This record gives sequence, structure tokens and C-alpha cells, in this order.
Amino acid sequence: MLDQYSTRNFRFYLLPAFSLQGFSSAIEALRLANEVLGRKVYSWETISDDGRPVVSSCGLSICADHSLSLERDRNRRLSSPPIIVVAGGCNTPNRHKQRDAWLRECRNRGAGLVGIGGGTTVIAGAGLAAGKRCAVHWEQFPMFCERFPDVKAVQTTFEQDGDLFTCAGGDAPFDMFLSLVHHDHGSIAANRICQRAIVCRARSAGDRQRLPLHSRMRLNHKAVLKIIDRMESNITEPLDIEELAASASLSRRQVERLFRHELGYSPGRYYMELRLERAHLLLISTRLPIVEIAIACGFVSASHFSKTYRDVYGCSPHQSRLPVFQHKEANLNSTAGKRATTQSQARPCEIA
Repeated sequence: MLDQYSTRNFRFYLLPAFSLQGFSSAIEALRLANEVLGRKVYSWETISDDGRPVVSSCGLSICADHSLSLERDRNRRLSSPPIIVVAGGCNTPNRHKQRDAWLRECRNRGAGLVGIGGGTTVIAGAGLAAGKRCAVHWEQFPMFCERFPDVKAVQTTFEQDGDLFTCAGGDAPFDMFLSLVHHDHGSIAANRICQRAIVCRARSAGDRQRLPLHSRMRLNHKAVLKIIDRMESNITEPLDIEELAASASLSRRQVERLFRHELGYSPGRYYMELRLERAHLLLISTRLPIVEIAIACGFVSASHFSKTYRDVYGCSPHQSRLPVFQHKEANLNSTAGKRATTQSQARPCEIA
């Protein structure tokens, strides 16, 4: 625990289209900590690339206290580094050399790093999450796993691995920062924060992000949750239902009955839709070839995948591609065609 006179400083780097919900959830946990403890134990500042306001995903702008270049200069003069929070949303951030260099400088000086939503992608892109366990939003999860195979990505609410904190976004930052307050100032302070924020239950590191597919109520059956976790961890090479049942010390008949009672689906059907959901997310968030997506989601052939996908989504995998991808592919094909035509016209005629 921190001593009563210590103050932790957080620097929130705001990505374009960051989640206002995620950002405010983190700030509120820190603000309430100061309030319940009666002193300023946490402080925070905001950073943007150019020092100008950043527009969130909902259209509201947040003013920045400093630009990235000024923050890099300030960091070099500080005796103890602040905790760096990269606040993002559901967008996939572009690479940014100056930002990546700043994050590496902060890490080299011993600063803790926090990723919110797409901020985790930024930290991983800077090479600072290799071998680390990171919480990634379920919509970004397939793309993240393909892009960063050296990161231990998981679909949990939040994670802490050493001095790296990551969360899925939404209201998960509140839980993550509340756990930090609990670590620094004890359970009484954390409980008082929950009372003021009308929080009935604070989630812990490793908790599930969302309810299982088709579930409209909180699912508490431990055996079913255990089997679903194993399904989610084995998408590329699907497990047999008998193997899944054995892992929960149940028979296949018991598993079939539990799934129909809890979710209204057979375990086989549920597993298939999990794989199709993963494939759909890869289709709309990456440019991987459809055959590679089929293999990555446990289908033996592209034709089998296409048929199964059409039965559930009502369209072919190709039709689900984002229009921007289709437009880029069309431009690439058009450019390649023009280049081939030009080369053909420029090539001298062969003499038989």
C-alpha cells in the first residue's frame, strides 16, 4: 500500500475516436478515490498528438493539457515517471512512430502502462506487450490475435501482468482502476467508492467480458461456463463434444441437456456459431483471404465454411467484407489490370 502522503500521477493519451465511456470510467474511479480518502492521492492530465482537443467516438471533444512532443520533453526531466494510460475505443489505431518511441521511453524509465480498448493495440504495436497477458475486447480479439501472436490475448474484463494493465473498454476501466485503488489504499476505500458510484459488484481481473451467445440472463452454471471457455480457446481446432464433457466431469447427455436448458441450443450448434462469429469478425476487420479465415475458424474447406456461413448470416463471406476493403481490392485489381495492359502494349512483338 502507498503511504498517506504519496500521489500517483496518470497521463491519459487520447486516441482519435476514443471511448468517452471508458475514459470517464477510469477518471471517475480516481476522482472518487480522492473524495473518499479526503486528499489528492491521484492526479491526471490529458495528452494529444498536437495538444488540441480530441474528438471521442460519440462526438464530444476533450481538451488536452499537453502535446505529445511537450510530454516527451517533460518526461525526461521528471524524477519519477507517471503511469501512462492509452485510451482508445473500438477503432484500430494507425502506427505512429513518435508515439511508439514515447511509450518505449516511458517503459525504459520504469513507467507503468495501461491500455483501454484500442489502447492495448497501440501498446502491443510498440512492442511492449510481447509475452504479456492482455485483455482484448471480443470484437477486436480475432484481429488482435492475428496481428500479435506473441501476446497472450484473452477475452476478460481486465488483466494485470506485472506493470502492464489492460482492459476491454466500456465500463471495465472502472473495475480495473478500482482494483488499483484497492491495492494502494485497501478494501475500505474501494468499498466506499462502490457505495458512492452505486456499484453492486466490482469485477475482478480475469472475469468474463460478456454473457455467452444467446443468453439473456446471467449464466452461473460453472460446468457450462467451463465448457464455453474451452470452446472459445479452441476455435482453430475444435474439440469433440465428448472431450468437452469429460473436461467438466460430465457425460455427453448431461452436457446436451444443460446447454438446451441454459441456452436453448445444443453444444454442437453453440460451438459452430462461436466459430462463425469469429470468422465474421475476421471478415469485417482484416483482409485475410477467405480460405485462411476458414482454416483459422476450424473449417475443413472454404466451400464448407461458405455454405455454413450463408445459412447463418444470409449472405456469402465475400459479401460481408467491409465496403472499404472491397473498394481497395477493386482499386488494386484495376491498377494491376492497367499495369498489365501497359506492359503488354509496351512489349515488342515477337517474331515467329
